[in-house]
Amino acid sequence: MDFTKMHGLGNDYIYVNGLKEKTRDWSSLARYLSPAHTGIGADGLILILQSSKADFRMQMFNADGSEGEMCGNGIRCVGKYVYDHRMTHKTKLTIETKAGVKTLFLTVSQGRVQEVKVDMGEPLIEKQELTVTLSNGRKFTGVNVSMGNPHFVTFVPKLTDKDVLSSGPLLEKASCFPNRTNVEFVEVVDKTHLKMRVWERGSGETMACGTGACATVCAAVFKKICQQEVQVDLLGGSLFIKWDTQNNHVFMTGPATTVYKGRINLRHLLQNMHQR
Repeated sequence: MDFTKMHGLGNDYIYVNGLKEKTRDWSSLARYLSPAHTGIGADGLILILQSSKADFRMQMFNADGSEGEMCGNGIRCVGKYVYDHRMTHKTKLTIETKAGVKTLFLTVSQGRVQEVKVDMGEPLIEKQELTVTLSNGRKFTGVNVSMGNPHFVTFVPKLTDKDVLSSGPLLEKASCFPNRTNVEFVEVVDKTHLKMRVWERGSGETMACGTGACATVCAAVFKKICQQEVQVDLLGGSLFIKWDTQNNHVFMTGPATTVYKGRINLRHLLQNMHQR
């Protein structure tokens, strides 16, 4: 099986052309290949597939094998993959996801995609803030935002490992989130600048989260903390988010990077998986 390792601001996935590769057990492959020490090392696996309603379809699996609805950094890399692999010549294309069809605008230089702007669609914001009390006794108040996938956005005075690494996994699996949730910890710099760390559902802390950055800006605008165009700094770099409240669409702009290409012996791999 041929694959390509790609990342958006360090949020890395294993990309496979599902139009060519016919392996069925993608969930198990995601679990087996994602660990850094025994596999390729990634936050999960993303397939590029045929769509009846868009130019392409993406299907994503988190590192634990669970299927996700959408990935903002991942969809930018899908845009780069299909253009750089000459699967399309379009610089404006549509990608079907479990969170709906998204429109991508590709910035191309010397025949390769460098940056992608994505119309992420309409956010859904719960108007009532939620306070969650954890088993460790800590309390977090935040805003629930859906970007097609769930996010709990909480604003903190300072980003710390204690919040993200200790409370992140407890918040993800809190009883008030029966399907689990992504958790964004946000530090406000000023009205056009936020810092964010994310504990992603099914993957743990990642270097960046595109849908999380969008949810964060929507929560901040809702709380009248920031303006509608914001730079969001993540561990892997910065995303630029605009919430156009006139048409209620969120736009995300950021880079997409190819790390390397490789080939896996699936027969050998599957034997090892069954032995484990």
